[in-house]
Amino acid sequence: MHGDSLVEANLRLVLPLVTAALVRRYGDLAGCEDAVQEAALEAVVAWQRHGMPDDPRAWLFTVARRRYVDAVRSESAQRRREQRDAVLGTRGSSATSIDDSLAMLVLCCHPAVSIDGQIALTLRAVCGLTTAQIAAAFYSSEAAMAKRITRAKRAIDDAGRAFPAASELTDRAEAVRTTLYVMFTEGHAPHRSETVVHAEMVSEAIRLTRLLRAALPDDPQTCALLALMLLAAARGPARSTADGVAVALPDQDRTAWDAAMIAEGRGLAAEALAARPLTSLAIQAAIQAVHAAAPTAAETDWEQILALYDALILRDASPAVRLGRAVAVGMGRGPLAGLAELSVLSDDARVAHDPRLLAVRAGLLEQSGATDQAASAYAEAARMTTNAAERRWLDERARRARRTGEEPR
Repeated sequence: MHGDSLVEANLRLVLPLVTAALVRRYGDLAGCEDAVQEAALEAVVAWQRHGMPDDPRAWLFTVARRRYVDAVRSESAQRRREQRDAVLGTRGSSATSIDDSLAMLVLCCHPAVSIDGQIALTLRAVCGLTTAQIAAAFYSSEAAMAKRITRAKRAIDDAGRAFPAASELTDRAEAVRTTLYVMFTEGHAPHRSETVVHAEMVSEAIRLTRLLRAALPDDPQTCALLALMLLAAARGPARSTADGVAVALPDQDRTAWDAAMIAEGRGLAAEALAARPLTSLAIQAAIQAVHAAAPTAAETDWEQILALYDALILRDASPAVRLGRAVAVGMGRGPLAGLAELSVLSDDARVAHDPRLLAVRAGLLEQSGATDQAASAYAEAARMTTNAAERRWLDERARRARRTGEEPR
């Protein structure tokens, strides 16, 4: 891994834990996050120049704590902060406690904050996503998302900023699960990235979901979420070529899929599917299980997948679900049927120019023989995507469609 990438990877892993430890000590979410971000900027310069320290988390915590104290002093509020520190500091201030990250998730999912605000704040403070990445996940503008995150921080501050007790996890579990799901999704074709998969983000989402599963062992929703993640992540090694070009699902080498993750994921998916009431997460996990069960792309049971999407869309008619159903229609019933399904979704202004929708449309056009239109759609998707690896794949597909269209008939 390149030096800059190594620094970024280590920062992404330790930032949430350092933020959680600082909040646990001082109880000031907004101030602590600002201090950690300042420390992170200092770390980028120092670590690239002098190399990473033996304990990056401890280094970052020390610098962030210093930045926080400096900020407090500059505001002439040291006495009030010290009094709060005396109360909160006794409740665990280790910068290396692995469970701090889950506790921080629960803190961000405060009932004083709207569900969307809880998710956005957690993705920012715990998962380390940028405001632009979060805005894209919500089909929102960056400016609107920045305001939402600021409002969420202010609401938690106004509510007293108490670090949550373990008993509060159950009440906030839905928002925590949604946050982890968005984090996991962003780990695949991450925005403004050179890679197809952000392995550290995906691994962190799975790790946190395992922690949540251990804390709520009888919760079928968390079981389903973990199943969904494992089954999708099992395909990670086959998602790109050695030179970083994305590989579409039908073209992946299935022998490179992680068999152990698939086995665990299928077991969890079956458990979640048997629970009642049937939930969206359980159906999504079942869809992934059907994909994982197919020895080859040609043997995929598209009719079963389509039936599962029909059940899913009754519970979740979001653009992502409707796009997945359009793919299933196109693969199971032909490209023209898929394009007809997609035309309805294209009227949704939130996703009309989404690169994922454009790429699906291009693929269906190519299958139907409309190669010139396919090439244009691939090229437009390439212009719209912010992921470099995805862009390379789309550009290559556009070139291939053009060559096919130029061949004599």
